[in-house]
Amino acid sequence: MSVELGRVRVLGADAVGKPGERRFRLFVQTTRGSAIMWMEKEQLNSLSLALDQALAQLTEGQVLRTEARVGEQPTPGKMPDSFPRTPDYELQAGQMKLGYDEDSTALLLNVVGLEIVLDSNEEPQVVMREDDAISFLFSLEDARELSTAITAVVNAGRPVCPLCHAPLDGGPHACVRQNGHREILQIETSDDEE
Repeated sequence: MSVELGRVRVLGADAVGKPGERRFRLFVQTTRGSAIMWMEKEQLNSLSLALDQALAQLTEGQVLRTEARVGEQPTPGKMPDSFPRTPDYELQAGQMKLGYDEDSTALLLNVVGLEIVLDSNEEPQVVMREDDAISFLFSLEDARELSTAITAVVNAGRPVCPLCHAPLDGGPHACVRQNGHREILQIETSDDEE
């Protein structure tokens, strides 16, 4: 069932869980209903980049997100307490399409759901559900705020290696870009071998 929610009243992104085990979601509420769209961190980050690019093109560079700040970084937002505990629609995002509706001077986001089909004799199959999509309209200001919120959510997790972008957990890190794409072997010696 494809759902058109219309223009947003509430739009945001957040993460549920502790760093390393977080689940990311986009939430939206309109006069027609509410929806939660679960997605991977990379999908959410890609949406932020697409919003920034769309804003730069539509405003000829006049609306840009400011990332460099002195002092504390913005804390990630949370879903408002007034958001329904059980949304009208919920899906796992498989594909997102961002467009611009000139008639309403608003951005249009269409999120297509995916389903993982488990067959007892085969490997799990990922199936895009084109007929299971949620779309909604939002203003350029909403887009700027959402992009900023997504960046705060993504950056609030584990730090990443600046070379390979793998998450750092505080222990030793075997960076494949730093070591020439070779596996690092760690040799342990015991005090008994002398």
